[in-house]
Amino acid sequence: MAAASVAFMALSSCGVERSGAQAPSGPTAEEARAFVAAKSAELKGLWINAAAASWNKATNITSDTIKSEAEASATALAGGALAAREASRFNGVTTDADTRRQLEILKAGQVAPAPADPAKTRELADLMSRMEALYGEGKVCSGGKCQTLDDLSDVLATSHDEAQLRAAWVGWHDQARPLKPLYARFVALVNEGAHDLGFADTGIMWRSQYDMKPEAFATEIDRLWDEVEPLYDDLHCYVHGRLQQQYGRGTVPDGGRIPAHLLGNMWSQSWANIYPLVAPYKDAPSVDVTQALQQQGYDALKMVRMGENFFSSLGFQPLPQTFWQRSMFTRPEGREVICHASAWDLDFADDVRIKMCIKINQEDLVTIHHELGHNYYQRAYNKQPVLYQDGANDGFHEAIGDAVALSITPAYLKDKGLLPAVPHSPEAVINEQMMMALDKIAFLPFGRMIDEWRWGVFAGAITPETYNSAWWALRRKYQGIEPPVERTQADFDAGAKYHVPSNTPYMRYFLSTILQFQFYKGLCDAAGHQGPLYTCSFYDNKDAGAKLARMLEMGRSKPWPEALEVMTGTRQIDAAAMREYFAPLSAWLKEQNKGKTCGWQPS
Repeated sequence: MAAASVAFMALSSCGVERSGAQAPSGPTAEEARAFVAAKSAELKGLWINAAAASWNKATNITSDTIKSEAEASATALAGGALAAREASRFNGVTTDADTRRQLEILKAGQVAPAPADPAKTRELADLMSRMEALYGEGKVCSGGKCQTLDDLSDVLATSHDEAQLRAAWVGWHDQARPLKPLYARFVALVNEGAHDLGFADTGIMWRSQYDMKPEAFATEIDRLWDEVEPLYDDLHCYVHGRLQQQYGRGTVPDGGRIPAHLLGNMWSQSWANIYPLVAPYKDAPSVDVTQALQQQGYDALKMVRMGENFFSSLGFQPLPQTFWQRSMFTRPEGREVICHASAWDLDFADDVRIKMCIKINQEDLVTIHHELGHNYYQRAYNKQPVLYQDGANDGFHEAIGDAVALSITPAYLKDKGLLPAVPHSPEAVINEQMMMALDKIAFLPFGRMIDEWRWGVFAGAITPETYNSAWWALRRKYQGIEPPVERTQADFDAGAKYHVPSNTPYMRYFLSTILQFQFYKGLCDAAGHQGPLYTCSFYDNKDAGAKLARMLEMGRSKPWPEALEVMTGTRQIDAAAMREYFAPLSAWLKEQNKGKTCGWQPS
């Protein structure tokens, strides 16, 4: 920071001494370019230090690593906030497009804007570290036995005992209550930071990062939801009926909404685990290679190698040796860690890693491909200036690995020896699409509503006194689900989802769920695929790989519509490819739901 300020002062005084003329009244384009270069170098160092501290905390939660992360984060937050405030000096300066873009990224590119007050910045960093650590350490203890989130998630994924499911769901959500006052203070601090940068609140700041006005972005989300909502409504109606058959009207009453603990996932964001209860054709083969992975001796490392091989087949270079040495693939013994799967870039060069507690099942095989998608994106754009080393928008980053995972078709799995034959019957196709829909389509409203809740929190429309009621109003409205027991304002059910205490924006996941099908279709077109979209695998196709690489290398250097056009030939996100992919299942669901009363009351 100091070096940049000194440079500007020296340039100005040097000009006065040489010419004797009056100093310019405002900053110049040349000063703006120098500012961007200096701040980029400074922030890169701060971000690298903060990332290292965060990695150490996430993979070994102790009082020391929590403290170290808070200190490094405070320094990085303060540096980012100062850079953003200083960047506003150049608002009226006419610069080249590249400098202007980087200035705007500096101003609006933070997800936790720090206040100008250094003491409050330190408090903010401490809060963020504490909230994430509390989440990672969370356990539910009863009768001398404690269960982690992994343990409780296994209950929800495998049990069909309603009481057992309810106890697991309630236990995890109840343990999030201590996060509520911390989160309320966090909101006050980041909003103060957003105000210091000229934004009305942090939610508006988040919505300013999509190469359009914040209000236009909110309208865009509404448009996309209108495109996909019919798919969700049909799936919801069918699943409601099947769960009512399983648990009875006393547990799943008429009227549409589904009890949240019955959907196989702690947050009802994916329903894939209840596939055995809702399978369209129980006698038709289904594509789940969990048993094959286990029988063939796959371990975590072998599963990650399989993911790497997919990207290598497209023409990408193998992952660096440091990836294999430094990643966390399984839950270590003897220390607390945050198992939530994530991909990391620790040096803006080649130190990429993933952090997971991998289980030998199909779900984690898909997750591995998703996380590796982040790593290959990070490697592809690592020659860009540091401010451009990010996805074209955050939805792009999430969509890459998922687009690759869509290419893990039955034909591909057979080629890998994990499936004895490719099921071709219409019944098998519907079964396979149902499995995919329980993951992809079921997720859509959840992907939307988390940030809609946070936008309301940041704006002050949702207060700590109404955190929980507002949370459930949105879940009822969009997801059509209901808590299994009465929830009160003493609860903080939003805090039971990692992305809230970790302050990770979530609209990216909604966008990526739609974008991945657009990316997939673009890559299938590049590969020359013929036939129904859902049968395409672009594995081992260098033309598809070359198209993917061209888009990834752009990073954030251009507005996202330009990156989208490289991949898909269009500049607008839309759900047409998603609807094309699920066309067989969509028609089948409409037939199954004939004569049923579908839908639910929002609240």
